[in-house]
Amino acid sequence: MREEAERWLKQSKADMKTAEDCFKDGNYYASAFFCQQAVEKALKALYIIRRKDFPPRTHNLLDLSLNLSLPEEVLRVARNLTPEFIVSRYPDAAGGVPAELYDKEKTERILELTRRFFEWLKKELEAS
Repeated sequence: MREEAERWLKQSKADMKTAEDCFKDGNYYASAFFCQQAVEKALKALYIIRRKDFPPRTHNLLDLSLNLSLPEEVLRVARNLTPEFIVSRYPDAAGGVPAELYDKEKTERILELTRRFFEWLKKELEAS
């Protein structure tokens, strides 16, 4: 199972790099989406490590976090990022064109939440 978790973590890191690259290029909606994806994949890796089982097929970061009994700081990230899976991609969910609804300031907040999550995750994995 550890090898499977490593694959999820590796893709999570690649998604985080994509989020950063999209932000630098001004593709803010895409950056938000890849932040959500990076956290989702990292949570699924953590699920595999802790539960020694495959994670549920969900994009709901809060459900994953609650399932793992994670601390409030992670729940806060999960609550904020879960909607980005849909809102950053679909006009009907966003109530407008996602590419027009995200700006630098909004996306910086999303990136900062994601970075804090990865700081927490690094400490958590080192303790495991």
